[in-house]
Amino acid sequence: MISQFFVLSQRGDNIVFRDYRGEVPKGSAEIFFRKVKFWKEDGEGDAPPVFNLDGVNYFHVKVVGLLFVATTRINASPSLVLELLQRIARVIKDYLGVLNEDSLRKNFVLVYELLDEVIDFGYVQTTSTEVLKSYVFNEPLVVDSARLPPLGPASIFVQGSKRMPGTAVTKSVVANEPGGRKREEIFVDIIEKISVTFSSSGYILTSEIDGTIQMKSYLTGNPEIRLALNEDLSIGRGGKSIYDYSSSSGGGTVILDDCNFHESVHLDNFDIDRTLVLVPPEGEFPVMNYRMTQEFKPPFRINALIEEAGSLKAEVILKVRAEFASNITANTINIQMPLPTFTTRVSFELEPGAVGNTTDFKEANKRLEWGLKKIVGGSEHTLRARLTFSQESHGNIVKEAGPVSMTFTIPMYNVSRLQVKYLQIAKKSNTYNPYRWVRYVTQANSYVARL
Repeated sequence: MISQFFVLSQRGDNIVFRDYRGEVPKGSAEIFFRKVKFWKEDGEGDAPPVFNLDGVNYFHVKVVGLLFVATTRINASPSLVLELLQRIARVIKDYLGVLNEDSLRKNFVLVYELLDEVIDFGYVQTTSTEVLKSYVFNEPLVVDSARLPPLGPASIFVQGSKRMPGTAVTKSVVANEPGGRKREEIFVDIIEKISVTFSSSGYILTSEIDGTIQMKSYLTGNPEIRLALNEDLSIGRGGKSIYDYSSSSGGGTVILDDCNFHESVHLDNFDIDRTLVLVPPEGEFPVMNYRMTQEFKPPFRINALIEEAGSLKAEVILKVRAEFASNITANTINIQMPLPTFTTRVSFELEPGAVGNTTDFKEANKRLEWGLKKIVGGSEHTLRARLTFSQESHGNIVKEAGPVSMTFTIPMYNVSRLQVKYLQIAKKSNTYNPYRWVRYVTQANSYVARL
């Protein structure tokens, strides 16, 4: 049971506010934002997703830069409320097509109508897009796609030789196409977020993959779908190791530590042929979440070195090598490295012919930043940085710097080698042939190299 629900912008503006029970002061949104904003300045890092302030429990999740918040005075289950916030965000996205501040403000009447159906007097009624269609009749006002930020190559869907831009999934699942036509398409995302920690000598200390198979259905009549995964997929470690550096595009046994499935998935044939049978609800939902902690070939190798270069000077050398095939390209790579606190100036030297690189020294928090627009598989990139100090170091300079962290996105690539072998849709007629689009994306969750 929750007392209030509200959505705040990054500036703290109240975009949506609904008070269901009148138990919490009206100024709770301002109190919450002030506390979250200054949490870091109190030296305690980011605000936790759940905290108590003056007898009020605050729960929040961040979705595309927006803060979705619930308050209550009772001792509610944190996991239940956080899941509710995620589902509300997903329902709103299903209806609006794209979730951002502009679309919320433009469709505030529809959003409030949805909230009144999802929650009644603080109690959850339903978070199903399909069920809500029977009660919510406002049509969404579409946000102009030209005003959306560029999605980049990682957003492209593939079906054989055909390509579909990522903006295809930013359309509402309840609105018809111009002319009253209904879209007959289904989109499948295999998204993997990887966490890797390298030692100073380049060995892998920890590695983990958090993956999800996400589906967004624009099919009418809810036809049955059969989604086939790798036949040699194994669930549970069973004492085996798969330190197999074969191609990430297929081949080799895929061993997952554990997984869970959406409630609509039937697992009758899963143990036999690794096929998931489901009748997909309208909208976006996770078909399967999985986790893998076996050793795998990391997409990048990072080598970092810092050494003194005379009085009040030091040199940093950063090397990044792409370990994937040359027909794959990583995008929006960002590398950061904390420097010694007495660093006053940094000069950078890139390799000859380097294109699309940005370098910066953030003096406020003594951090080196290196951005690369793209990295082609098999290539290696080097950055040299010369540091100037305000005083002599009396300790170990290596201990005062690092670790190096990296973020990236690699489209049409997945580390675990989990594949969608086919996506079969039950035919309603001989002419029924909806489009099926599949996209693989690998992202960095925590990619760290120690010095």
